[in-house]
Amino acid sequence: MADDGGVVDLGQDRAHSARIYDYYLGGRDNYEADRVAAAAIEQAIPSVRAVARGNRAFMARAVRHLSADLGVRQFLDIGTGIPTEPNLHQVAQEAAPDARVVYVDNDPIVLAHARALLTGTPEGVTRYVEADVHDPGRILSAPEVEATLDFSRPVALSLIALCHFVPGDEVYDIIDTLLAPLAPGSFLVMTHLSPDFAPDMVEGTVAAYRQSGIEMEARSYDGVARFFRDMDVIEPGIVAIDDWHAGGVAPALPDDVSTLDTGATAPPAAGYAAVGRKR
Repeated sequence: MADDGGVVDLGQDRAHSARIYDYYLGGRDNYEADRVAAAAIEQAIPSVRAVARGNRAFMARAVRHLSADLGVRQFLDIGTGIPTEPNLHQVAQEAAPDARVVYVDNDPIVLAHARALLTGTPEGVTRYVEADVHDPGRILSAPEVEATLDFSRPVALSLIALCHFVPGDEVYDIIDTLLAPLAPGSFLVMTHLSPDFAPDMVEGTVAAYRQSGIEMEARSYDGVARFFRDMDVIEPGIVAIDDWHAGGVAPALPDDVSTLDTGATAPPAAGYAAVGRKR
């Protein structure tokens, strides 16, 4: 956003979930406010870095399965975050060089890095949109989306570690709006924080985010399943993030989770992962 003088407000004095996530993944594109918030959150969930990498690894497994095994060639990724390999377009275009990907994020810093770093294959397309998930109409009508994605053919809607940042029932209407124009055979790909596994840890995580000015709501199994109520959830179903495997091997992650000092050899699950097919 720009102020009245035309100066873009990058929000460097306020913590942002994408830059906190970047910090957990070992990135450098974060600011003091993000690091202060990240430290408070890490007090509540000491294994948060492993959890962040687990989300990233699930994304790679799911996208590889969709592109290599199920023939998906179009991806709409909302809540992109600071680029960290493997990025979604890299996974998709490794299996299908002609894959078309649109990244969406509401942080101008994220989009600046994405435009600079996220270049796709010559056969494929990679585009970027600055928009907020709270405004699904703007996302769907963005020129970059309309020029890149053909909604008459299947699209995979990727929402990795995003929907828990939209509290209340509004989030279901938002996701329904995003799914509505997509062709049958499209997919919803999601991870979501849940209190079902380690309630005290997750409660502390939510409180720490809120104290940093970031709204968050962890949801139960039923709350996550509600996103998929009109879809067919593919195997293995709605499961703990690290338990989601549908064939294939994810690309190697830098600094594998096993090398991290998380305070636990097997970090407790923090949320669910699932992939659903639109009927």
